Amino acid sequence: MKKLYILLIITVAISANLFGQNGPGESDYYKIITLPVPEEMLLEVGGITTLPDGRLALSTRRGDVWLVENPQMADGDQPSFIQYASGLHEPLGMAYLNNSLYVTQRGELTKLSDKNGDDRADLYETVYAWPLSGHYHEYSYGPKIAPDSSMFVTTNVAFGDEEWWRGESRVPWRGWTMRISQDGTMEPWATGMRSPCGIGMIDGEFFYTENQGDYVGSGAMWHVKKGSFTGHPAGLKWTNLPGSPVHLTTEEFNQLIDPRQERKEGRAIKPENIPDESDPNTFFEASKTIDELKLPAVILPHAIQGISNSEALADKTGGVFGPFEGQIFVGDQGQSKIMRVALEEVEGEFQGVSFDFVQGFQSGVLRMCWGHDGSLYVGETNRGWGSAGDKTSGLQRVVWTGVVPFEMKTIKSKPDGFEIQFTKPIDRKTAEDLDSYQGQSFTYKYHPVYGSPTINNEFLKIKGVKVSEDNMSVRIVIDNLRQYYIHEINVPGIRSQNGDPILHPQAFYTLNNIAKGENVPVNELSTKRSSAVTKKVVRPKPKPQPKLSTNAPDFEEIQPLLTKNTCIACHQPDRRVVGPAYSEIAKRNYSVEKIVDLIYNPQPQNWPDYATPMAPMPQVPKEEAIKIAEWIRSLK
Repeated sequence: MKKLYILLIITVAISANLFGQNGPGESDYYKIITLPVPEEMLLEVGGITTLPDGRLALSTRRGDVWLVENPQMADGDQPSFIQYASGLHEPLGMAYLNNSLYVTQRGELTKLSDKNGDDRADLYETVYAWPLSGHYHEYSYGPKIAPDSSMFVTTNVAFGDEEWWRGESRVPWRGWTMRISQDGTMEPWATGMRSPCGIGMIDGEFFYTENQGDYVGSGAMWHVKKGSFTGHPAGLKWTNLPGSPVHLTTEEFNQLIDPRQERKEGRAIKPENIPDESDPNTFFEASKTIDELKLPAVILPHAIQGISNSEALADKTGGVFGPFEGQIFVGDQGQSKIMRVALEEVEGEFQGVSFDFVQGFQSGVLRMCWGHDGSLYVGETNRGWGSAGDKTSGLQRVVWTGVVPFEMKTIKSKPDGFEIQFTKPIDRKTAEDLDSYQGQSFTYKYHPVYGSPTINNEFLKIKGVKVSEDNMSVRIVIDNLRQYYIHEINVPGIRSQNGDPILHPQAFYTLNNIAKGENVPVNELSTKRSSAVTKKVVRPKPKPQPKLSTNAPDFEEIQPLLTKNTCIACHQPDRRVVGPAYSEIAKRNYSVEKIVDLIYNPQPQNWPDYATPMAPMPQVPKEEAIKIAEWIRSLK
């Protein structure tokens, strides 16, 4: 395998500073309002939905269901909470249909009804139940209601006893999507799910978001058709059962994708990432030999756009929530933020682009729903998983201020590159300047290892751009477009006509298919650059082995490295997030050499209290890894 390029990750703040201007922030356009919750209430929202009368219904991981009156806090009044039901088994989803609430417990889809109108459920009915092994990771999610009123539910895999790192399906329909009718009939729909927390019904089609893990290089969103296999093999154990629309078996899969179940001295060996692998398997290569394997519609790069993707919710507010009608908002539990996804259909399949949207929630974003006023309610928890927010749980509301942000509204595939559409007219001078654009393409490994580094990274060769007559879009022509790869498109230099920078200048397009059509004629392209000398992005040359410094860098020096290499997605200097605080790592008294080795080859067993294992980070340049390690050592 070719030596990796440095991953080009530029945050909004860094981009603005590089180009000499800071613009408005997210809160100028979208306000996060916290709903007060009684101190004694352990909220930890697992499900949320809006009722016809405007109230909210919440389910909690603790097994309660609450009704929330006055969630908009009209006239300055506080919301009030009424306990509707209790005693449920960790419900992680909720929907309203025909005067009843439907919740998904670990082992069943349950219908809750209030027969006498006192705001208390007096009838609990099992719609459909499925087996449990008792493993802690057997979460279940849903339901999402289809146009015919059937309901989709997804289920997590468990993990092995000896092979604690390997997802497995111990009982039927673990790692599956089930379609359940209201009369209790269950139809196995698809398999390949590992931790399918984020499910969504979008224009009558079922989608779900997946979390990074074994066989899952990065979080992603799939369009799930009946009979789909979305990549994780655990659920293939049950494809021989009646009604299974998937026919691939575990044995057939393992012949094509090595499960790496090796033993040494009588003990199972945990598969690890193989650096500089000569011919790594990828998802799209595997799909050529596994007919049922379905590519994700959108990949959300790990640690950049989330680490544990959750709810997928389409904007059907008619413009009340801003200029993104029809797009999909995807939450993230670990990074406590929301991304924005725009889909298009190319060659009969969904694919699209993802952007950052709003961050800074007080806990992990797990569930979302629309209020009657077009605001977005966000149910949050970090219990057991950790999150960037500083609270255990939360209930918050996102309200558009009415001011349109300057953003890339969407990006569409074109035969010679992409078309970027904007929310406001762009400044033609900056848009015609090739120095305003940066990018790369990359993909991930498909292997039984937890997560994957980015591989086959290649900087985009931008040939030219063409700005539309109305200054609302740009055609960007790329010489090295690669089908099946994620294309990062970064536009830190573009300005609006009033001089504002793009609020979120970074986007990631998953190019499963290249759209057909006409290329932009070469004579219509702008190839101008504002720099006196053309800036060329070159692959870093091999350097002599860096030596350890005797002077540790300070935080101001190290912060850009932590940001660029996505370290701050999971670690903070002095507080626990998804991973331990750097100050806690320093207490282990590791040598600089040991910390560098742990960056490249993490040992999750060293931190058993953290549910999410760290993925290998081979893309971090050795010189930068040493600086980071020296800084960590200095914290003790």
